[in-house]
Amino acid sequence: MTDGFTDLIDRSNTFFSELAQNNRKDWFEPRKAQFVDEIKKPAELFMTILAEDIARLTGIAHAPKLFRIYRDVRFSKDKTPYNPHLHIMWSQPGDARPAWFFGSAPDYLILGVGIMGLSGAALTQYRAYVDRHGDALAAAIADAKKSAEAEISDWGPESLKRVPKPYEPDHPQGDLLKRKALAVTAPLAGNWRTSGLIRATLGRAEGLLPVWRLMNEIGELKVS
Repeated sequence: MTDGFTDLIDRSNTFFSELAQNNRKDWFEPRKAQFVDEIKKPAELFMTILAEDIARLTGIAHAPKLFRIYRDVRFSKDKTPYNPHLHIMWSQPGDARPAWFFGSAPDYLILGVGIMGLSGAALTQYRAYVDRHGDALAAAIADAKKSAEAEISDWGPESLKRVPKPYEPDHPQGDLLKRKALAVTAPLAGNWRTSGLIRATLGRAEGLLPVWRLMNEIGELKVS
């Protein structure tokens, strides 16, 4: 049964398709109120409801965040001012902890889970975990691929060219060790309109939960 958020996706797809062709302030400003009323406010309600569901699913409170439509162009060659997509994140406190990610645009509708932008102690924890438990993590990702069409995302920093020291160059999980971020994303089921956006999103979260559980252990790992 639909939950009323179908319109959010349909209206945002229409709006962002037009924005992608007219990514300028003089186009957006007269339509800002439309964006707020038809996309931003419903998205805030959606993310608040999902935050409660994710907390029940994981046993851990996650804070929701709606990403801004305004792009940070200070260090980008692309100076277009707006993001033509709807992105939401649910995160928990602490370093090296996985977050949930919802993305909607005219060409995708996904839910993901991952640890982004690993550096310093968090990166050390991640590599130590992959060294010890990488087979289990890789198996969980493979299972999610079969059950939920999940894939490892290329979001985040570019992977290293070589397996980092002190790990062996032929480490069985060398590809995971090379990464500075790890995110796994899955498209929402094709019948999401019938089931409703909330149920479809939560269904994908349930499918990715084994991956989340292993990723969540990374933040608990003690590295000497």
